[in-house]
Amino acid sequence: MARGNQPQREQTYRERALKLFPWICAHCGRDFDGKKLSQLTVHHKDHNHDNNPPDGSNWELLCLYCHDNEHQRYLTADASDEAPPSRQPDRPSTFTPFAHLADLLKYKT
Repeated sequence: MARGNQPQREQTYRERALKLFPWICAHCGRDFDGKKLSQLTVHHKDHNHDNNPPDGSNWELLCLYCHDNEHQRYLTADASDEAPPSRQPDRPSTFTPFAHLADLLKYKT
């Protein structure tokens, strides 16, 4: 796809991703809403921006900092001809965004 269509394409998959996923950074677990929602970006897991399946399986929402970090890891790995390191936080995350999802799905109004 031509680069000229990139802003329009990004807006389309960003809107879809924001409807599909909770507004939480998939890496650091930071919560976003209101004015800060613009700091949440769509990351393509396979780094192919033309791969935009309707189910969002190639996307994850990352904050600006984690998104930059993710791309920097791949740039560093490309420069050294090594496989990119797996993304592991320095300490285990205690945040579980879907911890009460089953309870919410059972709740009927």
